[in-house]
Amino acid sequence: MQCDVVVIGAGAAGLSLAWRLLSPPPGVSAPAVVLIDAPPGPLRPPPRTWCYWEQGTGAYDAWLTASWHRVRVRAPGGRPLPRDLGGMRYKMLSSDSFVRALGPRLAALRRVEGVADEITDRHDGVTVACRGADGTEHRIRARWAFDSRPPDPAPPARVGLVQHFKGWFVRTERPVFTPDSVDLMDFRTPQPPQGLSFGYVLPTSPCEALVEYTEFSGDPLSDDAYDDALRHYTGSLLGLGDFEVRAVERGRIAMTDARHARRAGRSTFRIGAAGGAVRPSTGYAFAAIQRQTRAAASLVHAGREPLPPRAYPRRSLTMDAILLRGIDTGRLSGPDFFTRLFDEVPTERLLRFLDGGTGPLEELRIGLRTPVLSMLRTTAEMPFLTRRT
Repeated sequence: MQCDVVVIGAGAAGLSLAWRLLSPPPGVSAPAVVLIDAPPGPLRPPPRTWCYWEQGTGAYDAWLTASWHRVRVRAPGGRPLPRDLGGMRYKMLSSDSFVRALGPRLAALRRVEGVADEITDRHDGVTVACRGADGTEHRIRARWAFDSRPPDPAPPARVGLVQHFKGWFVRTERPVFTPDSVDLMDFRTPQPPQGLSFGYVLPTSPCEALVEYTEFSGDPLSDDAYDDALRHYTGSLLGLGDFEVRAVERGRIAMTDARHARRAGRSTFRIGAAGGAVRPSTGYAFAAIQRQTRAAASLVHAGREPLPPRAYPRRSLTMDAILLRGIDTGRLSGPDFFTRLFDEVPTERLLRFLDGGTGPLEELRIGLRTPVLSMLRTTAEMPFLTRRT
């Protein structure tokens, strides 16, 4: 099977790249694309919700589940910190809606359901050996390959936590939610011995919302423990009353200072989480995936080597490593840290900072609103920590 580009993985990164490759600028021919999608089972990502903030109108607005112009953080003591996003919007997109919407737009590509077993770089491109669910073997020759699968083993890191969560899509018997505002972090939840926890509420109507319990810690919880935490949050803290759980969402996101290589071979590149699109301090990735795939597709259209750009500046990743180490050692209180940032830093600047879009002077001003001594102590020890897989 011959093509110009083979994309491995049909999650957010793979689908976004395939769509952009097949949407070239005027006067440019679309490349021939093969998309390798894992068969149903443990290798295929489960349905999930992606959230991101964006200025004005975006490419996926027609398919959003909801969007909001206000967000809120609740301090550990319960004090609400509401913020208006101005011209920005916090947006919620379900993976199912994304797949359905892009389906007709991806009609020009060839789709192979299978598992990529081997990627061989050649002097003039790449060959991907793929095995289908029925055992059928495919060999795909392409000029370029983009791999969105998690690298195995994971790249070594000095510090690492896991963001793990479970959420309920609930429908209440009475109107209890404020549809125009999201609770980004509600720190009234009981805090674990290591790391931090918070509630997360995405209302879609006065009676409907996605309510999640999230932890940043070393290890995920049992399913029963998540349910206990959600019952406490929805009952004792939110006071929802009677409600129906209409769907469930769960996930785990690595939060490490690992260095993700953007290139896996002469003609093979990594995108998405595999290419470092996850922001280590927050777990957000969707906006960075769009930046990566937009740039990579533009390079393919221009006939140039399509090395994806770095998802975040090195300064941002260094600050994230210090933050994660501080939380992991207990020197920093995660709830106090994030509450203080949200309380003292202008919202637009803070969101640009979390997206890696601020300059050194802005970051210095933000850094002065953190526990400086604890951060300096953690900074001093980072060069002496060993990176481990």
